[in-house]
Amino acid sequence: MQEAFEKLAPVYDLITLPVVRLRNVVVNCAGSRPGSSVLDVATGTGSQAIAFARRGHPVTAIDLSEAMLDVARKKAGSATVRFEAGDATRLRFGAESFDVVTISFALHDMPEMIREKALKELVRVAKPGGTILIVDYALPVHTVGRLLVYRLIKLYEGPYYERFVRSDLRATLAATGVTVTGEQAALLGAARIWRGRKG
Repeated sequence: MQEAFEKLAPVYDLITLPVVRLRNVVVNCAGSRPGSSVLDVATGTGSQAIAFARRGHPVTAIDLSEAMLDVARKKAGSATVRFEAGDATRLRFGAESFDVVTISFALHDMPEMIREKALKELVRVAKPGGTILIVDYALPVHTVGRLLVYRLIKLYEGPYYERFVRSDLRATLAATGVTVTGEQAALLGAARIWRGRKG
């Protein structure tokens, strides 16, 4: 997956254009005060991290792909974000370091064991009562929409997408220490935002 993202980096923002408006929705879902520290895990080209920074948050953003980070650092607003290479399953930060921890459209690319390990790391670095935001693919409620979205996204997503959208993410979050406090459909049901807290 890392090799694939290195190749995708120059065109990644074009591929993810439908997600652009979702970035501010995610910041609103956090409900955090300006000044609250944010960690954006698997930041990609940094759009979510920059959206938080524009609202007055000190933001650290990590990604495995140096190519993605290179694109992120050239974006308007990137100067206020601390971008660095990092692995979601082995975060270098101490326990209870951030008020808000977020990961967007990355969990579906991970095998189940890796996904659980990454979520445990997100929980570890969140402050007690801190906010944990998960943004990723989902299936629309209506049958026709489910079928169309599933077939369309499956064409370009990796092998783990199918299992991810059919898995019980709420159960996985609970098992890794996240108490879900809110859930919101996005992109006409093709995505979902899960808001939780540590513990």
